[in-house]
Amino acid sequence: MAANDSTDNRSAWTPFRHVAFTVLWTATVISNVGTWMHEVASGWLMTSLSPSPLMVALVQAATSAPVFMFALAAGALADLISRRKLLITVTVLLFFNTLALAALVLSGKVTPPILLLFTFLNGAGAAFVAPAWQAIVPQLVPRPNLQSAIALNGVGVNISRAIGPAVAGAIIAGIGIAWPYLVNALSFLVVAAALLWWKPPVAPPSDLPAERFLNAMRAGLRYVHASKAMRATLVRAVAFFLFVSAFWALLPLVARQELQGGPQLYGLILAAVGVGAVIGALFLPRLTRKFSADQLVAMGTLGTALVLVVLALAKRTDAAIGASLLAGMCWITVLSRLNISAQLALPDWVRARGLSIFITIFFGAMMVGSVLWGQVAVKLGIPNTQLIAAAGALIAALLTWRFKLLQTDQLNHAPSGYWPQPVVADEIALDRGPVMVTVEYQIAPADTGPFMDAMLHLKASRERHGAYAWGLFEDVAMPGRMLEYFIEESWVAHLRHHERTSILDGQIQQEALKYQRSGITPVVTHLLAPDRQRSLPHNAPTEDGALQ
Repeated sequence: MAANDSTDNRSAWTPFRHVAFTVLWTATVISNVGTWMHEVASGWLMTSLSPSPLMVALVQAATSAPVFMFALAAGALADLISRRKLLITVTVLLFFNTLALAALVLSGKVTPPILLLFTFLNGAGAAFVAPAWQAIVPQLVPRPNLQSAIALNGVGVNISRAIGPAVAGAIIAGIGIAWPYLVNALSFLVVAAALLWWKPPVAPPSDLPAERFLNAMRAGLRYVHASKAMRATLVRAVAFFLFVSAFWALLPLVARQELQGGPQLYGLILAAVGVGAVIGALFLPRLTRKFSADQLVAMGTLGTALVLVVLALAKRTDAAIGASLLAGMCWITVLSRLNISAQLALPDWVRARGLSIFITIFFGAMMVGSVLWGQVAVKLGIPNTQLIAAAGALIAALLTWRFKLLQTDQLNHAPSGYWPQPVVADEIALDRGPVMVTVEYQIAPADTGPFMDAMLHLKASRERHGAYAWGLFEDVAMPGRMLEYFIEESWVAHLRHHERTSILDGQIQQEALKYQRSGITPVVTHLLAPDRQRSLPHNAPTEDGALQ
């Protein structure tokens, strides 16, 4: 069962007390209404241009592929520059891209490849928006309100999902398929205006230079790889999204071919998903007090499998709408739990990069799943494909149950200043490296086992902050004398480690230090690779015989 914590007892609507959150939330709801209108129009337009299940599924794949390709780079960029400026720039570019697509549709010049190209470009914009947007949420509300804010963002997405498809269906049937694109283009301007109004809090100053782009990407990958909580979240995400993608990828064909409906029915089904998600979000605070995050994800997976079975076997409009309501409830339950687990696993300095990896996994699984299920549907038919996906979702949930999600703010990532600055004899060039740090411990032989267990947690802490090599050795002449070492790329990388050491890292280190013999302080040594050029005399010969 989920442990009761302070966030559970807060109102689900508490984040709306913060003006910045309310303004940006409202702007994104408006924009997401436009986005859902855009997606309905694209899915329906492709069924008119090419009714092949594979081509229709490629619309979803073209949306997901660029996020899979660019999200990690976008996350690194969002951690290196102003997230606000990045969001404004990309939002304006999305406005022009969508406006151009609307013009092509109005002129009747759009073809399946052109539609997929513009869908890909919109997906690329989403790739650069998503990590930055999710990373600013902690800047909009106090940390105790973070879970509620994430859940409300999910509510906002699904309110727009409830409104956008229904409006799109009516507009497509009434005045033409180009108009949803025009509305979406205008909605981007609303977001840009809200971001121009918002003044984010000033980041604490740092004496260190900004990370280089490629180094920042590697740091993000290294942190996630060394974070047990993030790895568990990603595994559970793949297990869910790979199979639930069958629901989204085949939904236009379910409406058009299986139910023999028009754009109004497709919009109504998507609206039912949105309504279901809003209902689910309203019940989430109560559910989180009764069930753990892992149990909620399992329930959401089971419900989604049931939805796929109903759509496969019941060729009735009312059954499809009812199943879509349930799909929305399950979707918001699983997505919010996974998102919260990722947010809680990440400190602010790597938040956008970590979330970009989560987003990459999300869209990558959706992309691969869309293409996979589209091809399976060509061979086996839509109903059989849905039944296979339902069975796969249940099997994957069982296989990944051992990977546990975070559900409370149990990891304190606030900077602690726990480490003192290293003592140096002379000024050191920031790019000099690699750096090896050694720590000598004196442990009672009887404590060797629990000490080594604690050191495995410390190893993960070192690696999250950039150590690419780590080891622990015992002196053969003095049992209990342990030497830990870890290596980092450069002196500036090690100084960043000092700056970013969190309260959680301090707690992990204290757990290991409690086995240190009383009255003896661990000996810490910082070692740098020798600077060959500095050590040579002015007239010393080099390897080729030349003089320096």
